[in-house]
Amino acid sequence: MAVKSVSIRIEEEMLEKLGYVADYEGRSINSHVLVLIRENIKGFEAVHGAIEGPVSPDVNVKPPRKG
Repeated sequence: MAVKSVSIRIEEEMLEKLGYVADYEGRSINSHVLVLIRENIKGFEAVHGAIEGPVSPDVNVKPPRKG
């Protein structure tokens, strides 16, 4: 499975708050955003039915550590 990068524009204050929450949860901002995306997809599918595709929102798409 290919892992893609996405760039977003975000207000500095919002990014700082997101970083605070991620740190509290013991995650990087990137990992925390992935958790939020997975939760959003699960919620959408719970209401509207499964979205066709090979990757379930339960799958951890975090790339392996280098080294």
